[in-house]
Amino acid sequence: MKTTNRVMVSRWRSGESTIEEDRVIVEYPLTIHLNGEELVTLLCTPTSLKELITGFLLSESFIDDIDEIIELNVEEEAGQATVNTEIKRPLRERLIGRRTITSGCGKGTSFYNAVDQTKAIKIQKRMEIHPSIVLQLMREFNRNSLLFRDTGGVHGCALCNSSELLFQEEDIGRHNAMDKLIGRARLEGKELSDKLVLTTGRVSSELLIKAAKQGIPVIASRSAPTELAVRLAQETGITLIGFARGDKLNIYSNFPSTKV
Repeated sequence: MKTTNRVMVSRWRSGESTIEEDRVIVEYPLTIHLNGEELVTLLCTPTSLKELITGFLLSESFIDDIDEIIELNVEEEAGQATVNTEIKRPLRERLIGRRTITSGCGKGTSFYNAVDQTKAIKIQKRMEIHPSIVLQLMREFNRNSLLFRDTGGVHGCALCNSSELLFQEEDIGRHNAMDKLIGRARLEGKELSDKLVLTTGRVSSELLIKAAKQGIPVIASRSAPTELAVRLAQETGITLIGFARGDKLNIYSNFPSTKV
């Protein structure tokens, strides 16, 4: 499906107006049905949809592992997805309709309480990575963010090991971009406990929890974290990095996991 559309705009530059063509990002509603029940409609960029659905179900604890999925079909033209799982979880599925409107883009949806979700989560494996490598990876990440360069209308997330960028995903929502990343990693069988996630957006509590639940030890953003995200990072053992731009960054939690 198309990720951008062309529109005509009036550009105002240095006191003069011109009519020119511009590209804008497509906003696509995707409704997910889980075990016969309508679960949620995500407003997203129409790429990596199976990865998005898989990551969303993992992040929101509707499944614990991708092996639980026995059927996942996407009707792209209709904007509908059907998921059936091997294990039915009535207590979790009762959360349908009990959604939390998060601080994310486009009124992001979460089905959990931020503080409760982190009480039992502890990062088991630390990752050592020098700040200069984080900044180097962030520069590569920025160069590769093609949809952002074309439209300025998306966020991105990238998965990295201690020396290289493995892959990245983009979406109109930073939560969606993280879910796409998690879904793709799990579908490709990648271990996440020794990986770094880069993101373009603000690191809020729900984004931090998505990383923590997958055992991701380091998350770095070119933007800012929230106070709750910093507090949860300290409690879970995640190294949280913000304002990673140019040759600077701030480390907000668990300093010993980086070679400063």
